[in-house]
Amino acid sequence: MFYTRIMTNKHDLQSKDLLERDKRFLETTDIPIVTISASYKEDLKGLYGLSHDDTIPDVVFSRAHYSMALGVALQIWGEKIDPTKAWVIDPTNYVSHKNWKNIQFTEFVGKALARQPFLKQLKDFIDRFTRKNLPILASIAPPLLYLTRDIKRPILSLHIAAGNILAEQGKTVVQVITDPHIREDYLYHADKPNISFCVFDQKTKTDYLEKAKIMGKKVDPKKIIVTGPPVDPRIIACRMQKQPWHLGDLNLCLTTGGLGTNKSEMSTILEQLIPHLKSHHPGFKVLVYTGTHLDIRDMVIKTAKNSRVTIGKIDDVSAPLRLLYHPQIVDANRLLIKYAFPWADGFISKPSGDMAYDAAASGSFLLTLQPWGPWEENIRQVFEQLNISRAAQVEYIIPQLDTLLSSTKIAPSWVETAMTNAQDIDPLFVTGAANIVKYVRLLSPTHRPSST
Repeated sequence: MFYTRIMTNKHDLQSKDLLERDKRFLETTDIPIVTISASYKEDLKGLYGLSHDDTIPDVVFSRAHYSMALGVALQIWGEKIDPTKAWVIDPTNYVSHKNWKNIQFTEFVGKALARQPFLKQLKDFIDRFTRKNLPILASIAPPLLYLTRDIKRPILSLHIAAGNILAEQGKTVVQVITDPHIREDYLYHADKPNISFCVFDQKTKTDYLEKAKIMGKKVDPKKIIVTGPPVDPRIIACRMQKQPWHLGDLNLCLTTGGLGTNKSEMSTILEQLIPHLKSHHPGFKVLVYTGTHLDIRDMVIKTAKNSRVTIGKIDDVSAPLRLLYHPQIVDANRLLIKYAFPWADGFISKPSGDMAYDAAASGSFLLTLQPWGPWEENIRQVFEQLNISRAAQVEYIIPQLDTLLSSTKIAPSWVETAMTNAQDIDPLFVTGAANIVKYVRLLSPTHRPSST
């Protein structure tokens, strides 16, 4: 068995217990969901009632692939976790002790690329020539295949690497294409009968069919389903609590992504925003989400200290400056959903599945940082066309905010207009999770697993 090959110490023995519990839930649930995002093992221990440590940092590749998978599961569960209805697994949690260095190295390289713009060309080279051979794939494949070995039903995949591994093994896969962009990865198994795709919008479907045709792959258009992006229903619920900003302080949230992307831009913006908070009427409040990144958290603390601005308590909505940080992705994401989305009028963030879909779905406007790739360029374009988003003027963020907050007797401010547009957004942007669940259920409508 898979686990007998990886168990070498006490840590691995505990992993065996978690592995078997996840495998059993995945085999007996209505909708099995897989993703590749982070090693949230300590939270799994807590979920299962085992001894756990909230101070151990996770290895994190992506908040988006975690939050989207969880969002689909929550769409199925409702208010209470029910493993008979849906279950989410991430094989990153079960990579062997021997191969763990590959996971850490992948995160290290990802962070370096995400935080240093001059390394962007290196990232493009890696994406183009070596994605199929990255060490992480060989490390993740054994636990993924073991966890899904006995599953005969459709498996919902929120990460293309997981979907491709399973499709190659003949599993029935529903692969979510989370962005309005078709990378080559999504076409590897496009013509196989055991895989279908849920896509961002109609244009993404057309792009997929075009690229498949160019690559000589025959694809049934009925297997490409337009669902919209999956967003956590708790985030969507926030829009019901908001009114478009009109007067008073602007609630502004500055965020990073799973790899700490745009750190340098965040620093430049904070150097302007935080000192401005010392004025009697700054005009805005700031909440900074640093995710699982200790170095970005420390950067915020240092900037605030240098400016003699106090960082308020996390739940003090009257505080001019607050900070969200946790070393583990499950808890960091929970903080973001609890404190940021219900509160923020607007977000300053990269234009990605990490934040853009969520910000718009929550009824907020968006100022975008530098895109990290063509998929983020496409996302930026989508939300700019909807007049919900604009590119952040990183070097001149306060003059930009002043301009966007300005209104006249006959015309509202851009901020008010953008928030109104976000709250009246096309339903496709807020029903993605429900649409995906509906499609998966159509593939196996009569299935109900037996209890164990």
